[in-house]
Amino acid sequence: MTDAFDYFIVLADMRTGSNQLESNLNALDGVTCHGEAFNPYFIGLPKLDQLLGFTLEDRDRDPLAFLETIKSTPGALNGFRFFSTHDTRVLTPALDDQRCAKIVLTRNPLDSYVSWKIAVATKQWKLVNIKQRREAQIEFDADEFFEEMEQRQSFQLTVLNHLQRTGQTPFYIGYDDLNDVEVLNGLAKWLGVSARLDASQQHLKRQNPTSALDKVTNPDAMEQAVAKLDRFNLYQVPNFEPRRGPSVPRYVAAPKSALMYLPVRGGPEAEVANWLANLDGAETGALLTDRGQKQVRTWMKTHPGHRKFTVLRHPLARAHAVFCTRIVNTGPDAYVAIRNMLRNRYKLPLPGTVTPENYSVEQHREAFSAFLRIMRNVLAGQTPIRVDGLWCSQAQTLQGIAAFTLPDMILREDEMKTVLPDLARQLGHATPPEPEHAPADSPFALSQIYNAQLETLAVEAYQRDYQMFGFSDWKPL
Repeated sequence: MTDAFDYFIVLADMRTGSNQLESNLNALDGVTCHGEAFNPYFIGLPKLDQLLGFTLEDRDRDPLAFLETIKSTPGALNGFRFFSTHDTRVLTPALDDQRCAKIVLTRNPLDSYVSWKIAVATKQWKLVNIKQRREAQIEFDADEFFEEMEQRQSFQLTVLNHLQRTGQTPFYIGYDDLNDVEVLNGLAKWLGVSARLDASQQHLKRQNPTSALDKVTNPDAMEQAVAKLDRFNLYQVPNFEPRRGPSVPRYVAAPKSALMYLPVRGGPEAEVANWLANLDGAETGALLTDRGQKQVRTWMKTHPGHRKFTVLRHPLARAHAVFCTRIVNTGPDAYVAIRNMLRNRYKLPLPGTVTPENYSVEQHREAFSAFLRIMRNVLAGQTPIRVDGLWCSQAQTLQGIAAFTLPDMILREDEMKTVLPDLARQLGHATPPEPEHAPADSPFALSQIYNAQLETLAVEAYQRDYQMFGFSDWKPL
């Protein structure tokens, strides 16, 4: 501890240089950084069984007790690294504590994303010996990049706004400053420790020293995607980006008609998009999407009389669809890390690999029931699992959309076949097509397992959606 602070938190994200910063902090006499102390999948470092007397289970059971232990451990100014995907139950207490030093580490988000993808591809997360460096080019995925940007932006704004409201000043440090010994010693002075560095720690080597364009197989696609973000100054001032509730690039407009769909994730997104394309006799590739705020505003100005709509799915059906696609099935859309955590830590009764031989309809009902119980705790902020856009409340998603624009119509999925054609007729389509309903979930349809208990569990998890939108018991479409 120092006269200035009792402990510290490094607010960063993956592939921002946090390992290098931790190495430099630990090189200061009287300073100890305990790694990713609140990473949902390990405690401190991946191979540690316990940290400061706490096991992983001890920490998850009482994260605030572990935070207090870090704070009060004698002999050093203690701290830890905290990412946007870590256990949010400790974030507010740490941000509220004026005796907790806040160090905000940032990096160009595009570089972070490409570095992360290369690390995943090469399975090399740290580099000590340059002779062991593994090289790879990755394919830039715009949707994945935007999703990462959304998550990081939300985290940065949460931190920034909280510190503004509580009148605190953090120490900002960029990725490019991590080898600047004067900046690092400035951090030491700000922390209130007397130790200084003669040189920055160099045992960790930069893994991918070439330009971002050289690291991807589709640089033209990356340039086009990144260009859409320039207006938000995401690269110049990533910690002061403007507030942005909705995910504007997900909006979908018809190629010709003055109709725009504002999707709620986990709903019938593909079916509505197909209907918009069919309405104008076009392929889905002709739909106007993946656009920034300025382009959407221009579309609205150049389409007088336009109509914007969204489609809600029954909370139970939405949870079941997400459970099947992201948790039960192990295809490319699966949330593998969360699936493993649910199985291993929360005892979700789900086989490692689901097959017709080892997974019956009764087992599916039991597993989905357990998933709904876990979701109730996730949405209440009682677990380290992230509140993903696919299973957050639909009311929360609509509040985000409303920060940018308002839908003219909020439909329910069971109204699509009548209301969407009526809406098209209002815009001059004499014989609009009917939208198709989403295919049944796999490996089992909700109708095969539905009972009153499932409805009760869904109400407990998504009470806000049931109350705000008037959902009643689920019925097949």
